[in-house]
Amino acid sequence: MLTEVHVPDGTAAVVGLMATGARVLAGGTSLMPSLNDHASPETELISLRRAGLGGIRVDGGVVRLGAAATLSRIERDARLAVLRPVVRSIASVPVRTLATAGGNLFARRPHGDLTVALVALDARVTLADSGGTHELPVEDLLAGTAPPALVTEIVFGLPAAGSFRYLKASRRRFNSASLVTVAATVTEVDGVVSAARVALGGVGPGVVRAVAVERALIGSPLDVPAVRRAAEAGLGEISPADDAYASAWYRARVFPVHLRRALLGH
Repeated sequence: MLTEVHVPDGTAAVVGLMATGARVLAGGTSLMPSLNDHASPETELISLRRAGLGGIRVDGGVVRLGAAATLSRIERDARLAVLRPVVRSIASVPVRTLATAGGNLFARRPHGDLTVALVALDARVTLADSGGTHELPVEDLLAGTAPPALVTEIVFGLPAAGSFRYLKASRRRFNSASLVTVAATVTEVDGVVSAARVALGGVGPGVVRAVAVERALIGSPLDVPAVRRAAEAGLGEISPADDAYASAWYRARVFPVHLRRALLGH
């Protein structure tokens, strides 16, 4: 197998190389193992190391993550404390020094925990192609409705204090894939849930936006009975699979428990 690696300066050059069929290489934590097993054909790679996509900006409560920003850089940024438990639940320190925010969007099930959080935060991505740049929700990107393009940036608003919840259940505390991941942004007014966005990982072929869970929560106090009803509604939205980490039966069985722990803390 022969592999040629391009290291272009700027996104325009990256987009041009993508048009020839070359594959984007960011951190390489997912791509390189598949190349190194000698199962892939000859390929050309595009390194984003010099493309200028590794920055992080926070302005007026709006976060802009460069697609090539590493997970370790996000973890260390005090302005992104809301994402610290998310990032620390992913893989190991050596992996997080390489893995990127943009790469996590394309991680295969049951990985991609940062993406679960981004869906719960109503994040959007900026895409660049030969026609320019445009934005779309992360959900639409995951649905595969967008044409091939380069993800350059991830944009979301910082949630109100105490409104974001996150829990990842796994076999080991560190460096283990998700059994069930729950991320949620919940707004309460006068003790009643007025708005909710809930995203799940590990329980479907990709990230699941749990709309039925959200509907069951809105209009009720955030308490055990409400979360129990929401979990029952959510069972119709998940489609877990068997893998080396857990069976589909087990994931479905423990989903209500971990939804409760994520939303209520116990």
